[in-house]
Amino acid sequence: MCIRDSSDRLLKSTVALSGILTVLHAAVDMKNTLLGKHHYLMYFLVCAIKPNMLITIDEEGNQLPVTVRVGKAVDTVGQAGKPKTITGFQTYTTPVLIGYGERAELATDEYLPVSNTLEGIVILKVNPDSKDAKDKEEAKSAKKVGASFSRRADLTW
Repeated sequence: MCIRDSSDRLLKSTVALSGILTVLHAAVDMKNTLLGKHHYLMYFLVCAIKPNMLITIDEEGNQLPVTVRVGKAVDTVGQAGKPKTITGFQTYTTPVLIGYGERAELATDEYLPVSNTLEGIVILKVNPDSKDAKDKEEAKSAKKVGASFSRRADLTW
C-alpha cells in the first residue's frame, strides 16, 4: 500500500517541498539572485502549486456530474453499517475544489468509485444494486417507448 493512498493526501509532496526549498535557498542572497539576473528561479514555486480537486468521469472517459459531500476529514464515525469519513459537510456537484484538511464522499449510492480515495480524477461505475440507477434506467426505457408511440400517432392522422 502506498503512503499517498493511506494518508488521503494530507501529507505534502516531496517535489513541492523541493521547489519551495530551492526558492528559499536562492533568497539567501536576494539581491544577486531573485532580484538580479536569476529571477527565473521563482518558477520553481510552480512545483508546489497543485489544487486539490475532484473530477468524476464514467468508464468511457466522459465527464459525469455527480452529487458529492465535501467536509472536514475525520476518522470513520457514524452508526454501524453507515460509516462516515467527513463531518460538517456541504453538498456540491462535481467538478469541485477540495480545501486543505477536507475530504469528499459520494452523496448517493448511484455510482461506485473505482479508487479508494476521491481526489483528482475518479472513474465511476454504475452501481447495479442502486435504487436510483434502476429508476433512471426505467425512465429512459419508458421515454424511448413513449417517443416511438408519439411518432406513430403523428403519422396516422
